[in-house]
Amino acid sequence: MEFAASNAPAPTRALATEAVHAGREDLVELGLHAAPIDLSTTYPSHDVAAEAARIDAFASTGGRLDGPPVYARLDNPTTARFETALARLEGTESAVAFASGMAALTAVLLVRASMGLRHVVAVRPLYGCSDHLLEGGLLGTEVTWTDPAGVAAAIRPDTGLVMVETPANPTLAEADIAALAHSCGSVPLLVDNTFATPVLQRPVEHGARIVLHSATKYLGGHGDVMGGVVACDEEFAAALRQVRFATGGVLHPMAGYLLLRGLSTLPVRVRAASTTAADLARRLAADPRVSRVHYPSVGGAMVSFEVYGDPRDVIAGVRLITPAVSLGSVDSLIQHPASISHRIVAEGDRRAAGVSDRLLRMSVGLEDVEDLWADLCEALSARRDPARTAPARTPAPEAVHAAPRTEAAGAPEPRPSVR
Repeated sequence: MEFAASNAPAPTRALATEAVHAGREDLVELGLHAAPIDLSTTYPSHDVAAEAARIDAFASTGGRLDGPPVYARLDNPTTARFETALARLEGTESAVAFASGMAALTAVLLVRASMGLRHVVAVRPLYGCSDHLLEGGLLGTEVTWTDPAGVAAAIRPDTGLVMVETPANPTLAEADIAALAHSCGSVPLLVDNTFATPVLQRPVEHGARIVLHSATKYLGGHGDVMGGVVACDEEFAAALRQVRFATGGVLHPMAGYLLLRGLSTLPVRVRAASTTAADLARRLAADPRVSRVHYPSVGGAMVSFEVYGDPRDVIAGVRLITPAVSLGSVDSLIQHPASISHRIVAEGDRRAAGVSDRLLRMSVGLEDVEDLWADLCEALSARRDPARTAPARTPAPEAVHAAPRTEAAGAPEPRPSVR
């Protein structure tokens, strides 16, 4: 499969308008206001020959079927609405939804591997389970880790993909997508756009060929739905649909409905939370209990910061902010990546990628900034054990956009990685 220049349609309406209307254009014609939920797993048909022809067509092309659905593993009308809307927001020809972000990434790797292109060039840090999937070779892939400057040199004849997450999880390090796309040559660049969302950046406009989302996060936005989605050109989407049909990683229609609904408020939620996150980043950077703050130039609702004391005391000390994995919800969450989201990554690789043992990652929600700051201030002074004391030396905090630094602190035993 060759990846030519993007044929993504030029946007004709503002992103906020697309978020509300994309995937719903036929509702008035149907006499509906809200999008319907189609929960059918199968659909009746008395014309067996016609059904056989349609299934053969899907098997050979992976394209969307004309006429009524056949079986929920091939396609679903509710999920298709979400896919249409997300493709419009990302500026791609198509999008294919999956049961989770990891199912989506797995499908991408399987498509490329099926063509004999099993080598992946990847830039750390990535989400911990993405790192593990590549490093563990569970799908027969081989990975070369490099920094953005080394991408071109790392590409081989059997390289099927270059992968980057920007802003990165959890350090919020940023990569120049256009420069990376140039370094990739004909090899497709996949950008995990989970943190930024299409509200803050549209990677295909800078040369990326594939855009990955853990839809569980900002696209859903309320911590009550799990899903993943790949935005890309139609040729690649067709191959992804075939993998989805064969492997069964389909998105449930109820999840498709919730994700479509989530998209309608995505611009408002991301912009409001980003304003609060930027304010908190500035306050944290001036706090003597914080050694470093990471906040991306593109903006966003994620803030990562390193503390002088034990980060586990902060996790234990929050009351308004929820100490939990995941991100992108309307309520604020905080977690310790070295213990949870990136625990599955080898310690040396984790630290080399800037995931310090003193690093905390906060997903800023829609609460009032003063309430969040009061909770953070209280937690930063918390001590689980009175015998523990912070280091005596407390130099001035470094710049918000400073490069990552690794510092040592204790951490609990390994456990599976989650975002």
